[in-house]
Amino acid sequence: MEKTFIIFKPDAMKKGIVGTVLSRFEAAGFTVIACKMSRLTPALLRVHYAHVADKPFYPEIEAFMSSRSVIMIGLEGDNVVQRVRDLLGPTDSRKAAKGTIRGDFGSDMMTNVVHASDSVENGQAELARFFKSDELFV
Repeated sequence: MEKTFIIFKPDAMKKGIVGTVLSRFEAAGFTVIACKMSRLTPALLRVHYAHVADKPFYPEIEAFMSSRSVIMIGLEGDNVVQRVRDLLGPTDSRKAAKGTIRGDFGSDMMTNVVHASDSVENGQAELARFFKSDELFV
């Protein structure tokens, strides 16, 4: 069984759609294996977004992602990484089809409801970054 990491971004929190989006994940057959709410710090965000931390747009990402608390979850299921990404639609919500999570609830490239791991390896690394081993229920 694969595992993946999800962050319900500040726009999902503000819109009050976490339960709606989570129910789509559960309806797809995924199991929640971890869940917590937190306010992401600049230091943690810099590690999480290290691949773009030196880009000129990074300060906007950090400001947005630290603007309010978020909910983070771990999911487990068959081919969960790709299937979650299919449910979400493209990162740019403006290009996401209706019926996908981002197409239904997102606004643009950043306010796109959910961060999701893009590979099995990143899912493992991100789960380890945001959850202690005793916070994962597998």
